[in-house]
Amino acid sequence: MVDIIVVGGGPAGLTAAIYGLRAGKSVLVIEKNGFGGQIAFSPKVENIPGTQLISGAEFADKLTEQVLALGAEVELEKVIRVDASGPVKKVYTEEGGEYEGRALILAVGVKHRTLGLPGEEELVGKGLSFCAVCDGAFYAGQHAAMIGGGNSALQEALLLSEVCSKVTVVQNLAFFTGEKKLADALLAKENVEVLFSTVVTGYRSENGVLNGLSVQNTETGEEKTVAVDGAFLAVGLIPENEAFEAVAALDERGYFAAGEDCVTATSGVFVAGDCRQKNIRQVTTAAADGAVAAMAACRYLDE
Repeated sequence: MVDIIVVGGGPAGLTAAIYGLRAGKSVLVIEKNGFGGQIAFSPKVENIPGTQLISGAEFADKLTEQVLALGAEVELEKVIRVDASGPVKKVYTEEGGEYEGRALILAVGVKHRTLGLPGEEELVGKGLSFCAVCDGAFYAGQHAAMIGGGNSALQEALLLSEVCSKVTVVQNLAFFTGEKKLADALLAKENVEVLFSTVVTGYRSENGVLNGLSVQNTETGEEKTVAVDGAFLAVGLIPENEAFEAVAALDERGYFAAGEDCVTATSGVFVAGDCRQKNIRQVTTAAADGAVAAMAACRYLDE
């Protein structure tokens, strides 16, 4: 048995592990895919304080190495159920693993909603991105597309319009679903083109790098190809919290209903990162959550 079990090996989970370990606690991190989380897919990251430029994969590697050097145990398994009914928290994995800890931190993250088109996964990080704040500057002076019409898409398209020579927004509806103020600001931009009632039907690429979108107007049936240097998907996020709703309440959107203290209503259970209800989901806010959750877990263990 360990002091703290962390479910999730992204920036939030790994930061929680660092703070727990430095506080003298034993920590087990269980990650279902690969350590680093969503940021590992970013080819270049320039918004981490103190680090001018680093690839997401390199950042993930460094963070993982730091956790291992501090003495963390790690397991690559998918957690499917937890039992937090008693003082000992029990974690069960799809692979048959059973683990016990005195405190539990859920940092399971989210996954970006995608269009499910052929070749989509292979193009992530190769012209297809999810975060204009992270990757928008790489398309300075170039033509970028924003796929989506909600608040996130509008905000990120506005950001892109400040650095790109042209921004094409592809919205499947005949109107934006985001705030009118954002929509009006975007429509006023001279370098922004909006394709309403239009869906992306395919990705075009050359040598494994995205270079265009195949689109179709849902009202007229017209099909065409839009040549772009890069594209951003903003069609929603999917929290992966369902397996834990018995120990950490979810809000109406499926995010953990916990505040900035990262504390849940279940004794000894804490949440951190993008899986928690919050306004800003960035690597820095995920790391901040990890630190907060770990310190809360340590206080719980020391009481």
